Amino acid sequence: MRPQPDIAAALAELLGHGDALPRDAALAGFRRQLGRLQGHVQQCFEKDGLNGLEAAKLHATMMDGLIGALYGYALTLLPPGEHDRLAMVATGGYGRATLAPFSDIDLLFLTGDAAPATASSAPAPPATTPLAIERAVEFILYFLWDLGLKVGHATRSIADCLTEAQGDVTIRTSLLDARCLAGDEALFLDFRQAFRADCAGQGPSEFIQAKQAERAARHRRFGETPFMVEPNVKEGRGGLRDLQTLYWLARYVFNTFAMSELVGKDAPGGGILTETEARACKRAWEYLWTVRFHLHYVAGRAEERLTFDLQPVVGARMGYTRHGRQDGVERFMRHYFLVVREVARVTGVLEPALVRVALGPPAIVAATDVALMEAGFVLADGKILFAPGHDPATDPTSIFRILIEARDRNLELHPLARRMLIRSARLGADMRGDKRAAALFLNLLCGPNEAGHDPDCTSATWMAVLNESGILGRYLPDWRRIVGQMQFDTYHVYTVDVHTVQCIRNLNAIEHGTLKEVAPVATDLIGQIQSRRALYVAMLLHDIAKGRGGDHSTLGAELALTVGPSLGLSAEETEMVSWLVLHHLMLSQTAFSRDIDDPKTILDLADTIQSPERLRLLLILTVADIRAVSPKVWNGWKATLLRELYARVAEVLEGGLSTTERDARITRVKEVVAEMLGDWTPAEREDFLSLGYPSYWLGFDPESIERHGRMIRDAKARSAPLTVHTEVLPARAVTEIVVYTADHAGLFSRIAGALAIAGASIVDARIHTLTDGMALDTFWIQDANGGPFDTPHRLARLAALVEQALSGRLRLASEIRKATRTTVPARMRAIHVPPRVVVDNRASNRHTVIEVNGRDRPGLLHDVTAAISDEGLQIASAHVTTYGVRAVDVFYVKDVFGMKVENDRKLYQLRKALLAALTPAAEELPPSAMAMQTA
Repeated sequence: MRPQPDIAAALAELLGHGDALPRDAALAGFRRQLGRLQGHVQQCFEKDGLNGLEAAKLHATMMDGLIGALYGYALTLLPPGEHDRLAMVATGGYGRATLAPFSDIDLLFLTGDAAPATASSAPAPPATTPLAIERAVEFILYFLWDLGLKVGHATRSIADCLTEAQGDVTIRTSLLDARCLAGDEALFLDFRQAFRADCAGQGPSEFIQAKQAERAARHRRFGETPFMVEPNVKEGRGGLRDLQTLYWLARYVFNTFAMSELVGKDAPGGGILTETEARACKRAWEYLWTVRFHLHYVAGRAEERLTFDLQPVVGARMGYTRHGRQDGVERFMRHYFLVVREVARVTGVLEPALVRVALGPPAIVAATDVALMEAGFVLADGKILFAPGHDPATDPTSIFRILIEARDRNLELHPLARRMLIRSARLGADMRGDKRAAALFLNLLCGPNEAGHDPDCTSATWMAVLNESGILGRYLPDWRRIVGQMQFDTYHVYTVDVHTVQCIRNLNAIEHGTLKEVAPVATDLIGQIQSRRALYVAMLLHDIAKGRGGDHSTLGAELALTVGPSLGLSAEETEMVSWLVLHHLMLSQTAFSRDIDDPKTILDLADTIQSPERLRLLLILTVADIRAVSPKVWNGWKATLLRELYARVAEVLEGGLSTTERDARITRVKEVVAEMLGDWTPAEREDFLSLGYPSYWLGFDPESIERHGRMIRDAKARSAPLTVHTEVLPARAVTEIVVYTADHAGLFSRIAGALAIAGASIVDARIHTLTDGMALDTFWIQDANGGPFDTPHRLARLAALVEQALSGRLRLASEIRKATRTTVPARMRAIHVPPRVVVDNRASNRHTVIEVNGRDRPGLLHDVTAAISDEGLQIASAHVTTYGVRAVDVFYVKDVFGMKVENDRKLYQLRKALLAALTPAAEELPPSAMAMQTA
């Protein structure tokens, strides 16, 4: 490592020339040395291979020299009184002799006189502090602030410290790590002795409970799972603060300074950590500090959140590169998640043992019933744990049995039981192939009533316990490959394993009936299914093959054929599980990206599904899956599309949707609409009923068609060249925009551009040219939060923008560029979405189906549809779906003659134009982008 500059010596030389140096000159000198200090730490970290913990210690050590020199300089200028006593003490993280690049420096000015505590932003201590000390403290604080350092500070006497610590656990915690930087060391030793005596007198119980409550509140704020895809390295679950909490508890109970001191039978507590667990703590401590240092240097500030834009940079700086099909950033994040999971597991091992040592052994309830005792379990503190001599080492299946007993008796797991489960994780592998273990696992996954409807099923709770303890990955080796597996996108907010547990939790909620308002069809159907075990196993396995390359649905279906029998499923159940895994995305992809009013779409889907039972299972699985992706993904519009798709496929499976049935449906719709327009003259009704083509009458409900009819009659009466009608549909969480005007090329594109400028997100669209040549274009839009546009002023502005766009008074391109600059967050730009165009001439009998994939941005739909119009094509319908920052837009188009687009040259030109529209001018098109699929 490069030679360390002697900051203290350089400052001593600067300050040691006779008369006291003027403040401005001293400040300039200190600023130069601070720059040397910070530059040296960064060079050692980035160039010399220091890990984050070593760099944090080096930074703190060098900062000690600078602050110690400042203390001496301040007291030279402002000497204290003869009887004044003052010690400058480092507390908090700085007291632990670790300091991140942009962290606060926490200082306690310890005085010998009783003085009230001060910790406000005002630098001056209270008037009761001796005047000389008050002036010296003020001088030091202002000097540090002028150096650009962030300082947390307080001025207290020993008595004040003890009083404040008794009333505030945060202050008590910060004082645990206090160390003297400069000044009266005897005073500091008096404080330390008094503080330790006070801690011993208080006892550990209150402190432990306060730190546990503090941690629980922090987890609620930053995420209950360690596997958030944008984790907080410092405050998130499994992060540095959790490790520090363990350290504080051990420090408070045993007065230890390192986890390694808790290893061995002669250690405090009798050896409550194994050597392996202590090493895991040390590795995690070093790794998380390294990530934190990189974060600070990359962001240029005290950034603690590992956001999408920072993940690739930090990963690359730490040496993670692409390996096989996995990007470097995904490898980095998976390693990070495995580290924080290890922190969570060590917490589960160490904390119960600390509590037991501090508070005494658990009081086993004497009245534990015979059945529970015979099963090998006892009750303590009202919670279940393994009976002495009956741990999993003697019977691995007791891992599953204790969870079943806890579930059936509505008991909590004792912390010592969780500790035993974590330490017994490896025994999961011993249960593979054991039929008894398989039966117990299925019972945990599906609930006690495995085959029938079970509204009390809580299987997600127990799957989470098995996953977090590491048992599930040992029992199902394929599961182990998805633990901590992330996808580098903004659509999924959990890693694959946590997402899957969330899916199972949603299945439980559907069975409970708690999702009836948001998913009424799935709630009604779940009581009708005959293959409940297959549904739960399919939910467990639906993403099991993610991260392996290739289609995870296909690979997962193959794995299911092996896993199903190993869990005790019958051949029929295994086949159903495999089919569900293979097709688990089919309903959502069709509902959100295809025209469900096209009969061929429904017939093709019905041909694949073939049975009402499969359809029921697939809908329930789809609802549970989508709701587990992110709290913001599910909305009323998606629920409506899935509900309508289910109804139409169910109708076909029951024998409907023949040509005769289709004509009869159109006739019925017209009859209902005619009744609703009963206040019109017969001629007016006949005129309107002759306007729409069959696709129009099948594409809307009678209420919508009635609204259209009244709007059209009013427009004709006023001879209005353009009519824009808005209707808020709260049940669907959308606002419907209907535009009635003369049809012309580029109409759709201009309307889409105006809606983008208004801040609307288009989720679906239908384009109808009526028999009289007028266009009736319908758009369903949402706001940025996934809700309908519903405030009058926004709707009025939206209508005005559409009118301006169609009249040519709105410069769409420049306005869209402005919207893009202001609405796309910088952190989202790190996600690369390669542009892709797929042309399919088999999905519809009457239209060419074009699917475009690209980065979502304001005006994307305008650019894409303008490109389609410029190629001389007519858009019949558009279906817009976003997955985080990835947009998937599907268009049903015809050429000017009303035919499919099948000419190879025309298709090539179309692809080229669409790729240009998908790729902003600032980006360069990847060479592979032209390699597209044509069906």
